[in-house]
Amino acid sequence: MQDMTKMDRESVLRVRLDVLLREHRDLDTAIVALDEYGRADMLTLRRLKKQKLALKDRIARIEDEITPDIIA
Repeated sequence: MQDMTKMDRESVLRVRLDVLLREHRDLDTAIVALDEYGRADMLTLRRLKKQKLALKDRIARIEDEITPDIIA
């Protein structure tokens, strides 16, 4: 029963990871587009980059939880 709970938790983490990765890519695309066309002010770009960095941190935490370090 414990294995099933672990699998369920891991599945949830993987779905959450997929969503966060998609959001990260979308933000990256938006930042590049706004920067290329010069339509965004520096404050907006800075805010979007900060959101992207926060997503990257959340992604790293989930990846660490899914695949913990093995000390040999």
